[in-house]
Amino acid sequence: MKKYVQRLREAFPHDAPPRKAPSVRDVTGWLTRRPDRLDDDQERQLKAILARCPELDRAAGHVRAFAELMNNRQGQDLGKWIERVQADDLPALHGFVNGLGQDRDAVVAGLSLSSGAVEGHNNKIKMLKRQMFGRANFDLLRKRVLLAA
Repeated sequence: MKKYVQRLREAFPHDAPPRKAPSVRDVTGWLTRRPDRLDDDQERQLKAILARCPELDRAAGHVRAFAELMNNRQGQDLGKWIERVQADDLPALHGFVNGLGQDRDAVVAGLSLSSGAVEGHNNKIKMLKRQMFGRANFDLLRKRVLLAA
């Protein structure tokens, strides 16, 4: 049987199997990832997809610009980003922008300020809670948290 299959393979060579089309999850991951972290094949596939769909290409540009605002803590530039998105005809992003506009001051603060101090306090409280698990009641935990502050 093995020899028969081998002869068939030699008699009828075939090309590499067709590539599987990228999933929505793949494309979303490529769009939200830093461009320098894509390998050559992913970058080539993403460019081909964006070339076929100009709306997706424009949306990808806006998504990457928003990611730059977040990564570089440039909350003061949020207004300019919102204006560019509203000038573009992309209804899905308009819904996102409207959501941001409902509490714009909080969004700007979140994009601009560090929450390191708050996270430090949360981390300390969680550590105390883990240390006291099963040993005492809430009143003692409350006293330890207040004394630690």
